[in-house]
Amino acid sequence: MPTSTTILGPLGVIGLAMALGLSSQVHAAPSESSEIEIRRDPDALYCTERQLGTWFYCDPPEGKLAPAPTRTSPRATLAAIGAELEELKARAILDPSPENVTSYIRFQRAQLDRSSTFADVWQRALWQDPGLDYTLQRPVSTLGKRAWIDQRKADRDHVMAELGRRYGVFYFFASSCGACDIFAPILKALSDRYALPVLAVSMDGGPSATFHDYMVDSGQYERLGLGSDRQVPALVLFDSVTRRPMPIGYGILSQDEILDRVFQLTTVKSGSDF
Repeated sequence: MPTSTTILGPLGVIGLAMALGLSSQVHAAPSESSEIEIRRDPDALYCTERQLGTWFYCDPPEGKLAPAPTRTSPRATLAAIGAELEELKARAILDPSPENVTSYIRFQRAQLDRSSTFADVWQRALWQDPGLDYTLQRPVSTLGKRAWIDQRKADRDHVMAELGRRYGVFYFFASSCGACDIFAPILKALSDRYALPVLAVSMDGGPSATFHDYMVDSGQYERLGLGSDRQVPALVLFDSVTRRPMPIGYGILSQDEILDRVFQLTTVKSGSDF
Protein backbone atom coordinates (compact mmCIF):
# COMPACT_ATOMS: atom_id res chain seq x y z
CA MET A 1 0.00 0.00 0.00
CA PRO A 2 1.56 3.34 -0.95
CA THR A 3 2.49 5.77 1.79
CA SER A 4 1.19 9.31 2.06
CA THR A 5 4.50 10.53 0.74
CA THR A 6 4.11 8.49 -2.36
CA ILE A 7 0.58 9.67 -2.95
CA LEU A 8 1.20 13.39 -2.32
CA GLY A 9 4.60 13.63 -3.85
CA PRO A 10 7.35 16.01 -2.71
CA LEU A 11 5.39 19.20 -3.45
CA GLY A 12 2.32 17.84 -1.75
CA VAL A 13 4.28 17.11 1.41
CA ILE A 14 5.62 20.65 1.53
CA GLY A 15 2.17 22.12 0.95
CA LEU A 16 0.63 19.89 3.63
CA ALA A 17 3.37 20.79 6.08
CA MET A 18 2.80 24.50 5.52
CA ALA A 19 -0.96 24.03 5.92
CA LEU A 20 -0.43 22.26 9.25
CA GLY A 21 1.88 24.98 10.54
CA LEU A 22 5.02 22.87 10.23
CA SER A 23 6.93 25.29 8.07
CA SER A 24 9.80 25.28 10.62
CA GLN A 25 10.56 21.70 9.53
CA VAL A 26 10.81 22.69 5.86
CA HIS A 27 13.97 24.47 4.86
CA ALA A 28 13.68 26.26 1.55
CA ALA A 29 16.68 28.18 0.27
CA PRO A 30 16.09 31.93 0.61
CA SER A 31 15.89 33.70 -2.67
CA GLU A 32 17.64 36.96 -3.52
CA SER A 33 14.37 38.89 -3.31
CA SER A 34 13.72 37.66 0.23
CA GLU A 35 17.18 38.81 1.33
CA ILE A 36 16.53 42.27 -0.07
CA GLU A 37 13.21 42.32 1.71
CA ILE A 38 14.96 41.55 5.02
CA ARG A 39 17.41 44.35 4.48
CA ARG A 40 14.68 46.88 3.77
CA ASP A 41 12.16 45.80 6.37
CA PRO A 42 14.14 44.63 9.45
CA ASP A 43 12.30 42.77 12.20
CA ALA A 44 11.38 45.09 15.05
CA LEU A 45 12.07 42.41 17.67
CA TYR A 46 15.65 41.75 16.63
CA CYS A 47 16.62 45.20 15.38
CA THR A 48 14.77 47.58 17.69
CA GLU A 49 14.43 45.72 20.97
CA ARG A 50 17.47 43.45 20.90
CA GLN A 51 19.56 45.71 18.67
CA LEU A 52 21.36 42.87 16.92
CA GLY A 53 22.58 45.25 14.23
CA THR A 54 24.52 44.13 11.18
CA TRP A 55 24.14 40.37 11.77
CA PHE A 56 20.38 40.62 11.22
CA TYR A 57 20.64 43.20 8.45
CA CYS A 58 19.43 45.97 10.72
CA ASP A 59 22.12 48.47 9.79
CA PRO A 60 21.85 50.00 6.33
CA PRO A 61 24.68 49.00 3.97
CA GLU A 62 27.57 51.40 3.98
CA GLY A 63 28.21 53.37 0.86
CA LYS A 64 28.84 56.84 -0.46
CA LEU A 65 25.76 58.96 -1.02
CA ALA A 66 25.42 60.60 -4.36
CA PRO A 67 26.22 64.31 -4.09
CA ALA A 68 23.23 66.61 -4.22
CA PRO A 69 22.99 68.48 -7.51
CA THR A 70 24.33 72.00 -7.24
CA ARG A 71 21.96 74.82 -8.07
CA THR A 72 23.09 78.02 -9.68
CA SER A 73 21.93 81.07 -7.74
CA PRO A 74 19.70 83.58 -9.57
CA ARG A 75 22.35 86.27 -9.09
CA ALA A 76 24.99 84.06 -10.74
CA THR A 77 22.59 83.29 -13.58
CA LEU A 78 21.93 86.99 -14.13
CA ALA A 79 25.67 87.71 -14.09
CA ALA A 80 26.22 84.96 -16.66
CA ILE A 81 23.54 86.46 -18.92
CA GLY A 82 25.23 89.85 -18.71
CA ALA A 83 28.62 88.31 -19.50
CA GLU A 84 27.16 86.42 -22.46
CA LEU A 85 25.55 89.59 -23.79
CA GLU A 86 28.85 91.49 -23.57
CA GLU A 87 30.69 88.61 -25.24
CA LEU A 88 28.25 88.50 -28.14
CA LYS A 89 28.41 92.28 -28.48
CA ALA A 90 32.20 92.30 -28.56
CA ARG A 91 32.23 89.48 -31.10
CA ALA A 92 29.75 91.31 -33.32
CA ILE A 93 31.76 94.55 -33.18
CA LEU A 94 35.14 92.93 -33.84
CA ASP A 95 33.81 90.55 -36.48
CA PRO A 96 30.57 92.05 -37.83
CA SER A 97 29.50 89.06 -39.85
CA PRO A 98 25.75 88.53 -40.40
CA GLU A 99 25.87 85.51 -38.09
CA ASN A 100 27.59 87.34 -35.22
CA VAL A 101 25.39 90.41 -35.48
CA THR A 102 22.24 88.28 -35.69
CA SER A 103 23.28 86.25 -32.64
CA TYR A 104 23.83 89.41 -30.64
CA ILE A 105 20.51 90.95 -31.70
CA ARG A 106 18.56 87.79 -30.91
CA PHE A 107 20.13 87.41 -27.48
CA GLN A 108 19.65 91.10 -26.68
CA ARG A 109 16.01 90.93 -27.78
CA ALA A 110 15.44 87.95 -25.51
CA GLN A 111 16.76 89.90 -22.53
CA LEU A 112 14.69 92.96 -23.46
CA ASP A 113 11.59 90.74 -23.52
CA ARG A 114 12.54 89.41 -20.09
CA SER A 115 12.98 92.95 -18.77
CA SER A 116 9.64 94.00 -20.23
CA THR A 117 7.93 91.09 -18.51
CA PHE A 118 9.54 92.05 -15.19
CA ALA A 119 8.44 95.67 -15.58
CA ASP A 120 4.89 94.59 -16.41
CA VAL A 121 4.64 92.30 -13.38
CA TRP A 122 6.17 95.04 -11.21
CA GLN A 123 3.47 97.48 -12.31
CA ARG A 124 0.70 94.96 -11.69
CA ALA A 125 2.05 94.27 -8.20
CA LEU A 126 1.94 97.98 -7.40
CA TRP A 127 -1.65 98.23 -8.59
CA GLN A 128 -2.75 95.32 -6.43
CA ASP A 129 -0.87 96.23 -3.22
CA PRO A 130 -1.25 99.87 -2.11
CA GLY A 131 1.50 99.39 0.46
CA LEU A 132 4.03 99.10 -2.38
CA ASP A 133 2.87 102.11 -4.38
CA TYR A 134 4.85 105.17 -3.32
CA THR A 135 2.88 107.41 -5.68
CA LEU A 136 -0.01 107.18 -3.23
CA GLN A 137 2.18 109.08 -0.76
CA ARG A 138 3.78 111.39 -3.33
CA PRO A 139 1.66 111.51 -6.52
CA VAL A 140 3.36 112.02 -9.86
CA SER A 141 0.33 112.60 -12.07
CA THR A 142 -0.66 116.21 -12.75
CA LEU A 143 -4.04 115.96 -10.99
CA GLY A 144 -2.76 113.95 -8.04
CA LYS A 145 0.28 116.17 -7.59
CA ARG A 146 -1.86 119.29 -7.58
CA ALA A 147 -4.13 117.83 -4.90
CA TRP A 148 -1.10 116.74 -2.83
CA ILE A 149 0.46 120.21 -3.00
CA ASP A 150 -2.81 121.90 -1.98
CA GLN A 151 -3.19 119.57 1.00
CA ARG A 152 0.45 120.10 1.95
CA LYS A 153 0.04 123.87 1.93
CA ALA A 154 -3.11 123.63 4.05
CA ASP A 155 -1.28 121.48 6.61
CA ARG A 156 1.70 123.81 6.53
CA ASP A 157 -0.40 126.93 7.07
CA HIS A 158 -2.14 125.27 10.02
CA VAL A 159 1.20 124.42 11.63
CA MET A 160 2.63 127.87 10.99
CA ALA A 161 -0.41 129.55 12.54
CA GLU A 162 0.43 127.86 15.87
CA LEU A 163 4.22 127.87 15.50
CA GLY A 164 4.88 131.27 17.07
CA ARG A 165 3.62 130.07 20.48
CA ARG A 166 6.55 127.70 20.85
CA TYR A 167 9.22 128.60 18.31
CA GLY A 168 11.25 131.64 17.41
CA VAL A 169 13.83 132.42 14.71
CA PHE A 170 17.36 133.75 15.07
CA TYR A 171 18.33 135.81 12.02
CA PHE A 172 22.06 136.43 11.61
CA PHE A 173 23.05 139.23 9.24
CA ALA A 174 25.76 141.77 8.52
CA SER A 175 25.30 145.40 7.57
CA SER A 176 27.76 144.96 4.70
CA CYS A 177 25.94 141.89 3.29
CA GLY A 178 24.06 142.59 0.05
CA ALA A 179 22.22 139.25 0.21
CA CYS A 180 20.99 140.20 3.70
CA ASP A 181 19.40 143.38 2.32
CA ILE A 182 17.45 141.24 -0.17
CA PHE A 183 16.53 138.50 2.26
CA ALA A 184 15.51 140.60 5.28
CA PRO A 185 12.20 141.90 3.74
CA ILE A 186 11.22 138.33 2.77
CA LEU A 187 11.75 137.14 6.33
CA LYS A 188 9.94 140.18 7.76
CA ALA A 189 6.86 139.55 5.58
CA LEU A 190 6.73 135.92 6.70
CA SER A 191 7.15 136.95 10.35
CA ASP A 192 4.26 139.42 10.11
CA ARG A 193 2.03 136.90 8.34
CA TYR A 194 2.39 134.11 10.89
CA ALA A 195 3.26 136.12 14.02
CA LEU A 196 6.62 134.34 14.15
CA PRO A 197 9.09 136.03 16.51
CA VAL A 198 12.41 136.96 14.86
CA LEU A 199 15.52 137.98 16.79
CA ALA A 200 17.98 139.70 14.45
CA VAL A 201 21.67 139.38 15.35
CA SER A 202 24.30 141.58 13.69
CA MET A 203 27.59 139.84 13.02
CA ASP A 204 29.55 143.05 12.37
CA GLY A 205 27.74 145.35 14.78
CA GLY A 206 26.04 147.30 11.98
CA PRO A 207 22.28 147.96 11.74
CA SER A 208 19.61 146.34 9.60
CA ALA A 209 17.34 148.47 7.44
CA THR A 210 14.47 145.99 8.02
CA PHE A 211 14.91 144.80 11.61
CA HIS A 212 15.54 147.89 13.69
CA ASP A 213 15.56 145.99 16.98
CA TYR A 214 18.65 143.86 16.76
CA MET A 215 21.47 142.69 18.97
CA VAL A 216 25.19 142.33 18.29
CA ASP A 217 26.60 138.81 18.19
CA SER A 218 28.43 137.78 21.35
CA GLY A 219 28.90 134.10 20.61
CA GLN A 220 25.32 133.15 19.77
CA TYR A 221 26.33 132.08 16.25
CA GLU A 222 28.64 129.33 17.47
CA ARG A 223 26.49 128.32 20.42
CA LEU A 224 23.54 127.66 18.10
CA GLY A 225 25.62 125.21 16.09
CA LEU A 226 26.34 127.30 12.99
CA GLY A 227 30.10 126.70 13.03
CA SER A 228 32.94 129.15 12.73
CA ASP A 229 32.68 130.25 9.07
CA ARG A 230 30.19 132.99 10.05
CA GLN A 231 28.16 132.65 6.83
CA VAL A 232 25.28 135.18 6.50
CA PRO A 233 22.39 135.46 6.12
CA ALA A 234 21.61 132.50 8.35
CA LEU A 235 18.40 131.29 9.99
CA VAL A 236 18.01 129.15 13.09
CA LEU A 237 14.69 127.87 14.43
CA PHE A 238 14.68 127.71 18.22
CA ASP A 239 12.36 125.49 20.30
CA SER A 240 11.54 127.29 23.53
CA VAL A 241 10.30 124.07 25.16
CA THR A 242 13.21 121.73 24.47
CA ARG A 243 15.74 124.60 24.18
CA ARG A 244 17.00 122.98 21.01
CA PRO A 245 18.19 125.00 17.99
CA MET A 246 17.47 123.77 14.46
CA PRO A 247 19.39 125.51 11.65
CA ILE A 248 17.07 126.24 8.71
CA GLY A 249 19.54 127.37 6.06
CA TYR A 250 21.88 129.99 4.65
CA GLY A 251 21.70 132.53 1.88
CA ILE A 252 18.61 133.98 0.22
CA LEU A 253 15.57 131.76 0.76
CA SER A 254 12.05 132.29 -0.56
CA GLN A 255 9.04 132.23 1.76
CA ASP A 256 7.99 128.82 0.42
CA GLU A 257 11.46 127.41 1.10
CA ILE A 258 11.42 128.72 4.66
CA LEU A 259 7.90 127.41 5.28
CA ASP A 260 8.70 123.96 3.85
CA ARG A 261 11.85 123.62 5.92
CA VAL A 262 10.19 124.77 9.12
CA PHE A 263 7.23 122.45 8.49
CA GLN A 264 9.51 119.45 7.95
CA LEU A 265 11.71 120.22 10.94
CA THR A 266 8.80 120.59 13.32
CA THR A 267 6.13 118.23 11.97
CA VAL A 268 7.38 115.63 9.48
CA LYS A 269 9.15 112.54 10.82
CA SER A 270 12.55 111.89 9.29
CA GLY A 271 12.40 109.33 6.49
CA SER A 272 8.66 109.57 5.93
CA ASP A 273 8.69 112.39 3.38
CA PHE A 274 11.15 111.78 0.56
